[in-house]
Amino acid sequence: MLFQVEKWLPVILATIGAVLQIGILYTMKKRNVRSQFPVFFNYNIYVISAIVINYVTNYFCTCSVALLSWVYPIISFLLIGFEFALMYEIFVSALKPYSALIDLGKMLFRWAGAFLLIAAVLTAFSTQSPSLDRISVALNILERSMRLMECGLLLLFLLFERKLGLSWRSTGMSIALGLGTSAAAGLISLYLQSRFPQQSPIFGMGENVCYFAGVVFWFVSLRAPVPSKSNVLESPSRLIFQRWNEALVSYSHRGEMAMATSSVESFLPGVEQTVERILARKMVQ
Repeated sequence: MLFQVEKWLPVILATIGAVLQIGILYTMKKRNVRSQFPVFFNYNIYVISAIVINYVTNYFCTCSVALLSWVYPIISFLLIGFEFALMYEIFVSALKPYSALIDLGKMLFRWAGAFLLIAAVLTAFSTQSPSLDRISVALNILERSMRLMECGLLLLFLLFERKLGLSWRSTGMSIALGLGTSAAAGLISLYLQSRFPQQSPIFGMGENVCYFAGVVFWFVSLRAPVPSKSNVLESPSRLIFQRWNEALVSYSHRGEMAMATSSVESFLPGVEQTVERILARKMVQ
């Protein structure tokens, strides 16, 4: 009986989840949310496609085992890429009014992605295993790192919700909540599977249930009445973000002017001037 549950429960959850994600796509298109969160829209399309591909390869495909063994790594790698882009989209949505802060976040996200990819590749090449096992090692590192980043993004919004002036009923925050909680459940499941390998199927089912709960949450939150639009401009701490944004913009302009005129002004005095200007503005306010 337990074997039957372990076999069919993931299939049932994936099927119902795919239907709900089709409902998410319909709701986003109907409420014109697709243009605001295009990555999340494409993410749901990709997950539905991955479920269909998984069904076809497992139950209907007569391909060789060697070819089928590459299906899961490719799907997982593309899914990690979608989740990384989705985190950046949520970040941009939260800080949308401030272009300089978004540019800084874009640069940090690029460096983080490059660092994770290099770390995964180096770790895979350092293991003495067949090529497919090395790819699995690299994917495990990327997957765990991505889930840690998703948990960190959720923790950031939890700690600075009031300072950012964001509502958990907004679309971006709902996406972040569902993504972060499912990532946390995945990390807990991986830890428990490493500590108790005999119970790995049960913990794996728990992870599937948590992701399914996240999809249900997305479906319900997107169909709920849309709250009044709020962003960081309405936050009581908006002056802090304005100072950061103005400092980044002014520093960028000074850097461009220095490159154009070949100025010999050093970097540190420019930073000191920026800090002094921000502090002086804060004292006046």
